[in-house]
Amino acid sequence: MASHPFLDESFLIRWSQLTPEEVGPDIEAALVQADAAITAITALALDSLTYENTFLALERATEILTSGWSKVTHLQSVADSPALRDAHNAMLPKVSAFYAKIPLNPELWRRLRAVAESPAGRALTGIHRRFVDETVAEFRQAGADLPADKRARVEAVQSELAQLTQKYSENVLDATNAWQLVVGDEARLAGLPAHALAGAKRSAESKGATGWRFTLHMPSQEPFMTYLENDSLRQEMWTAAVAVGAAMPFDNTPLITRILALRAEKAELLGKAHFADLVTERRMAKSGGRALAFLEDMQRRAAPAFARESRELEEFKAGQTGLPVGRLHPWELAYWAEKLRQSSYAFDEEILRPFFPMDRVISGMFDLASRVFGLRITERAANEVETWHPEVKFYDMHDARGRHVGSFYADWYPRESKRGGAWMNYLITGGPGPGGARAPHLGLICGNLTPPASGRPALLKHREVETIFHEFGHLLHHLLGEVEIKSLNGVNVAWDFVELPSQIMENWCWERSSLDLFARHHETGATIPEDIFQKMTAAKNFRSASGTMRQVALAKMDLVLHIRTKEFAGLADIEPSARGLVADCLVPTEPPAPTVVKRFTHIFSDPVGYAAGYYSYKWAEVLDADAFTRFREEGVFSAKVGAEFVEKILSRGNSADAAELYRSFMGREPDLNALLKRSGLVTTA
Repeated sequence: MASHPFLDESFLIRWSQLTPEEVGPDIEAALVQADAAITAITALALDSLTYENTFLALERATEILTSGWSKVTHLQSVADSPALRDAHNAMLPKVSAFYAKIPLNPELWRRLRAVAESPAGRALTGIHRRFVDETVAEFRQAGADLPADKRARVEAVQSELAQLTQKYSENVLDATNAWQLVVGDEARLAGLPAHALAGAKRSAESKGATGWRFTLHMPSQEPFMTYLENDSLRQEMWTAAVAVGAAMPFDNTPLITRILALRAEKAELLGKAHFADLVTERRMAKSGGRALAFLEDMQRRAAPAFARESRELEEFKAGQTGLPVGRLHPWELAYWAEKLRQSSYAFDEEILRPFFPMDRVISGMFDLASRVFGLRITERAANEVETWHPEVKFYDMHDARGRHVGSFYADWYPRESKRGGAWMNYLITGGPGPGGARAPHLGLICGNLTPPASGRPALLKHREVETIFHEFGHLLHHLLGEVEIKSLNGVNVAWDFVELPSQIMENWCWERSSLDLFARHHETGATIPEDIFQKMTAAKNFRSASGTMRQVALAKMDLVLHIRTKEFAGLADIEPSARGLVADCLVPTEPPAPTVVKRFTHIFSDPVGYAAGYYSYKWAEVLDADAFTRFREEGVFSAKVGAEFVEKILSRGNSADAAELYRSFMGREPDLNALLKRSGLVTTA
């Protein structure tokens, strides 16, 4: 479709042609094409139905629409502009409604069910059996068996959810970008690391301001809140940060209760007690109650250490200041926690930055991927491949057999036009085809990491290095997929399994032998000195229970909001109730800090996304800690274990049940004790 650039199926995307004015015509054309393909299936005579002309035809029907729309949503994430936002939002209701109505099409469902229940359908095996089963389950879960009036209501709910969650996401981005703090007197910035000062100076210059400019983007906010000695400035930034999504004109308050109500209504229409049961039914947890029980077990195990850590921090501040022991202000937590870390371990995380220049981290990670997974990754020259921004790089990946398994874009630095956080996504799904052919996959990884300073490379925090490895793990899951059915490839797995490939990669950021591949001083090339490495690993589990409780709080709030939704209906402000759900998981402060419910994009910026699924991070942490024990036992660089991980996990996508895939790699069920041991948490009876 040369006249429709968003629908061009070329592997190398011509980003310069993907302009806002092309969005409407291109997506309209794709909708027409996809609708015609589905209509053709529904017109088939019942005695002519086959697996190929129903299930496989449906798989192909939306490929171009899905690909075109993914480019639109991706650009909206990395290159937001008023024109693109308007174009995206104009098409969003149409696209959402189209996808929502597919499983609610009675004639389509009639034909799919007929094939699934036929002798030929029942005789299918392997990936084709899995595809039929997953499709039938997906249709039923979406409401295919509902009467006409309820099917229509589910469609309407989905469409409204798409619009409300998009607005929620926009509010968070716009509120984040709307705030800045310009400081003219450098003396007020005592304690800030040099890289943060340099970044703030550059930021001010970019806006024509004099002094040092700070924003709510993490590379600016995190060092400010962690190291700045000026308490009143930290309070000013904290106040702005917790107001994101909570104040006009970017107030998400009315959106939240409506989103929750719509999700609850959808679950009720589909015969579920609540949205959490609907979401988890086909995931490893199987029910909202089981997911919540898992979190409550983690909370119980972490609670004693959490109480000790909270008390220790209060006592430390009192000892340093001469003030009575008492609650910290919320804008003091990161600051005094870092002081305590330095006091306890003589270790300042900033000392590691010179050892983590971005280029070396990336090249070392690729070296690791070569040793463990047999991959060869090479960068394309900037003049060979178009990207959406000059900072974006493009890489090709080949496996041990020399096959081009896929390519990917990497976009690591913050911009005002780019949403916060870090993520992986895919643009093209290739994989095995007829006659033994294999098409390459195309993916992307993005982040908001510390950018380079003038005359110096980007020097990263260790946590930022973990972020790169994490997103690269997701990318491997997509690029190494060998699943014939594209919709079952890569990251299209149970949501509480999807974080295993990403989180397991973070383990290599703590092993001495793997650190030596990439943790080298940007000026001397020296590896991390042994005494610093010992302090770094000793401090690894510093306030580990507090970190665990933070994740439990987020996940528990998410689940309970979606399990007990009726309790929150009609509230003018959900914040007090949301906080009450997780108050015992939060570090006690004065004043009490609000929750993130109004800026919790993971669960409110998508019709589903991580909604009722944020527990997945902790759930998958159990899996990754346990799975990495094989590398510890058989060799951190073991090519044998790496090949098995590719064969049994990364290449398999959703071709089998997640629990089955895990057992095939480990030979047993997951063991929670591996995570407790890694986190330094003592199990309690």
